[in-house]
Amino acid sequence: MSTRHPTPISSVQIQSLREELRDQLEQRGRHLDGLRRQQRDSSGADDTWQELSVSIVVAERAVAELSHALERLAEGTYGRCADCAGVIPFERLKIRPLARTCIDCQRRHEAA
Repeated sequence: MSTRHPTPISSVQIQSLREELRDQLEQRGRHLDGLRRQQRDSSGADDTWQELSVSIVVAERAVAELSHALERLAEGTYGRCADCAGVIPFERLKIRPLARTCIDCQRRHEAA
């Protein structure tokens, strides 16, 4: 286990992450809308409709995850590990803004 204790995320860092999450949510929402239009306009007679259905489910999950991350930001729980409640370092959140666990807890999950 790491002995390093990351400092809480600053308000400037939170704002940067919030903007990134909002941008991603907007992009994913537009993509989801486009997929839904394509599916609505397709005949459903070929594999395209099924492929679109799978893509829509994946896009819906991404939108839901981004929305949930923004909710955690509003609640003040964003940046806290869901397992140990420790601080998730800004560097990790910058790379993986949807991360819910710190590196140590993530490694334990992957090893299990």
